[in-house]
Amino acid sequence: MIERDLHLADGRILHSYDTGGDGFPVMWNHGTPNVGAPPEPLFAAADRLGLRWVSFDRPGYGGSTVHRGRTVASVAGDAAAVADSLEIDQFAVAGYSGGGTFALGTAAALGARVRAVITLAAIAPYGVEGLGWFDGMLPSSIAALSSAAAGADVREALHNSGFDYDAGFTADDLAMFDGPWGWLGKVAGPGLDAGPYGQIDDDASYTRPWGCAVEAITAPVLLLHGTADRIIPVGHGRWLAAHCPTATLRVCEGASHFTIVEHAEPGLDWLAEVLG
Repeated sequence: MIERDLHLADGRILHSYDTGGDGFPVMWNHGTPNVGAPPEPLFAAADRLGLRWVSFDRPGYGGSTVHRGRTVASVAGDAAAVADSLEIDQFAVAGYSGGGTFALGTAAALGARVRAVITLAAIAPYGVEGLGWFDGMLPSSIAALSSAAAGADVREALHNSGFDYDAGFTADDLAMFDGPWGWLGKVAGPGLDAGPYGQIDDDASYTRPWGCAVEAITAPVLLLHGTADRIIPVGHGRWLAAHCPTATLRVCEGASHFTIVEHAEPGLDWLAEVLG
């Protein structure tokens, strides 16, 4: 793994990751609150399919500078800066949970630079018609995201109150963590080491205007979403599929917000086929 600090024109630093090699680059977008290292459980599949992982810590996570007021579109600009620094022109994007939102935003904002998109449990835009955005969510998700919708300062106050997020882990989730995807704990553990603003600003960005539109995406998109997801319910995936003209939705029966990652490798097979 090659790790670099990229110094941006506005004075911020982005900490990036690159598995190297000459495979087609796929930019990983991490979940909330994780650091941005690419997904180790998918390294073997990527090697098999001729793919190269690149990624970065979103602002406020790991080695990346906080960027208050950031949007989905501004993070897409950060993705472009990382790609430019590696002399990568075109690339695919992938993302898990909130990272799926940033993957979609990167495709919407960067147009032809993004060749294909795969998301796992992506979050749809907030306040859109035809979606009960909070319907089916766990109480902790509702608390965190409704406070963010009231403003980043309100979300920060919730954090400072000692709010303890309950993810509602099931027996299937816990069993999954005992296998290769226990890696999620590895990237979640240090997710808040740099402070709370990565998570606070992520949640705020999900509930403010993206600055780009899913309807503008021209690259093929595969949306994976589980029917048992109570953190980001499957209605988000259905809305995205209905409004992104290039999207295909795979509804994964019985998959939770966590066990959906067990469907990621077949998703990579789709990605490699689309890329040709």
